[in-house]
Amino acid sequence: MLRDITIGQYYPAKSCIHRLDPRTKIVGTTLYIVSLFLFKSFPGFLVVGTAFAGVLILSRVPLRYMLRGLRPILMILLFTVLCNFFLSGGEVVWQWKFLKITKEGLLRGTFMGVRLILLIFGTSLMTYTTTPNQLTDGLERLFSPLKVIRFPAHEIAMMMSIALRFIPILAEEADRIRKAQMARGADMDSGGPIKRAKAMLPVFIPLLVSAFRRAFDLAMAMEARCYHGGKGRTKMKPLRYRTADLFGYLYMVCYMATIILLRIWQKI
Repeated sequence: MLRDITIGQYYPAKSCIHRLDPRTKIVGTTLYIVSLFLFKSFPGFLVVGTAFAGVLILSRVPLRYMLRGLRPILMILLFTVLCNFFLSGGEVVWQWKFLKITKEGLLRGTFMGVRLILLIFGTSLMTYTTTPNQLTDGLERLFSPLKVIRFPAHEIAMMMSIALRFIPILAEEADRIRKAQMARGADMDSGGPIKRAKAMLPVFIPLLVSAFRRAFDLAMAMEARCYHGGKGRTKMKPLRYRTADLFGYLYMVCYMATIILLRIWQKI
């Protein structure tokens, strides 16, 4: 399951989405996330899902990679859905002793589950089609207007990029430590949730030590290369908008216009 974490991973492919400027993809992902919270009914998600499906096809990222990213959050997803099923008031459709499921709870739980799935899909697709270096450059350029108020745009972008890059690295390290502990006789797959959580302690402690060691090594490497922030730094490959980015922004405008019109006219 640890190897199924998709946030921070890059899938190399030759597609028009991969060739887009990272600023275009960051803005598009932000608008996509905002649009997910503008709807209160399923027809709205149909619009979002259709727009996302079009981008996914253009990106040439296999659907199985997107579905694989749901495995690490499966327990959170089930917990969210079940909480809405059993804790929402309304018309009762099933009851056993103190447990009851309402019609409103079924709708709300399904609604929240679909929203969470689409949210994971959207963020995963951005990292699948954008390298960490491109993300850093794109975030820095987007935050650059805030430098007039002394906002550390370069440093914030660098920290976010390093955090995204460390997610798959630490997940792989945790999987390696887990296999090493199981080879020494540790039982991590049997028992209840509490027992299995306690069995993961021999994994988390070495993982924490490894994370601090990697952070220290990275800091030493950056210092050895005379890194002192973004002041005076130049880019070997400066970002430039192309014709494809213009079509990307036009797609975003049409997408948001459709969402706003549907929300006003049909109140979805």
